Amino acid sequence: MAWSLLWSLAVAGAAALATRHEVDELLDDALQAAAEVLAAALAADLRTAGVVATPVLPPSGRFAWQIVAHRGGEGALASRSSTAPQTPWTSTPTAGFSDAPGWRVFGAPLGHEGHMLYVAQTHDERREARTDMVLSAALAALAIALLTQVWLRGRVRHELEPLDRLAEHLRTHDPLAPDATLPAAERSELVPVHDALEQLSERLQRRLAHERAFSAHAAHALRTPLAGLDAQLATALKECPPTLQPRLTRARAAVSRLRRVVAALLALFRSDVEVRPEPVDLVSLVERLPTEELQVDVRGAAVLRADPDLLAAALVNLLDNAVRHGARRVTLTAEQGQGLGSSPPGLTPTPRGGVGPASGGRAPGLTVEDDGPGVDEARRAELQAALDAQAYEGRTGLGLMLADMVARAHGGRLQLLPAAHGFAVRLVLGASDEA
Repeated sequence: MAWSLLWSLAVAGAAALATRHEVDELLDDALQAAAEVLAAALAADLRTAGVVATPVLPPSGRFAWQIVAHRGGEGALASRSSTAPQTPWTSTPTAGFSDAPGWRVFGAPLGHEGHMLYVAQTHDERREARTDMVLSAALAALAIALLTQVWLRGRVRHELEPLDRLAEHLRTHDPLAPDATLPAAERSELVPVHDALEQLSERLQRRLAHERAFSAHAAHALRTPLAGLDAQLATALKECPPTLQPRLTRARAAVSRLRRVVAALLALFRSDVEVRPEPVDLVSLVERLPTEELQVDVRGAAVLRADPDLLAAALVNLLDNAVRHGARRVTLTAEQGQGLGSSPPGLTPTPRGGVGPASGGRAPGLTVEDDGPGVDEARRAELQAALDAQAYEGRTGLGLMLADMVARAHGGRLQLLPAAHGFAVRLVLGASDEA
């Protein structure tokens, strides 16, 4: 409302100045034309009185006049200004406004033997006056608009600075961190936004805490009966007739897979609290994993720096995926990354709480390749897009989702590699240009 009022006042002021200038010019010319008429009349009187001297005035540049004597239905020119035509504008007495070719005329009777005074202005002069007035007002309004725009842009930029700072804080704000808080609102208008964000953070923290508690309790509650079920199936395998052994073997394999998934879920939910990287002997880690149905070969670096529980959870799910899709052999290739030694000083914390190479470049990682049927290129691209967007639901299986979450907990991501045969993935376990 205030801006509209100021703008209206500014435009009105500019128009008033432009109009005042034009009106002053018109009034001055009208005064000059009237003086010229009076001068001519006085000169005639002086000549009648025998006085030779006559007043001389410069002609008006905007107005012309004529004194016309109308007798017997015809008009005879009695006197005129230097810019008026030599023939009367009208042959009949015409009071008030009228138009003659090229002129706008105003007539007034002089009250003496049918004499009329005509004062006129050319149409060109009138158009020029209108054009000058419009241009002056438009230029004044344009100048005010430009100055207002410059001032307004600076003002808006200044007003938006608190929002820019709030956006910067939000980019680095983790609402799930235990001590996560936003800075105090810089303006009163932002107080509701800060309050809403704080309330959202609290709701997210409560919801995540409930989900963690539920998942942990559910996983712990499942581990004991699954272990008992596995023991009972092992005993039943020894005592059952040969015809039932294949079914019991498949049931025990399913129970073993379920136990691995439960263990991976426990490790993954613990990872949301803290990632604890340490040197991991990959060969020893693989020996502790359930790989009875697979031949697992380890190549490359013998030691990786990662969280052992999380790495084990990712491998369990990737190996289980390989078994379910018909693979019989898996190759693990470890890479320590560029500039990364086996000592902890070579790593720095990443924004996600994981670790990565201190000098950038290629991050440490682990490539998992199997000899299964694999997927075509279109399906691989679809799965990679889902992993990159973290849009797991309905688009990726549990194994790929958990492996990607483990990689992201370390500051990296899961890459699906092109493979001529089988299926190949790489767990990037640190921040780098490729992650």
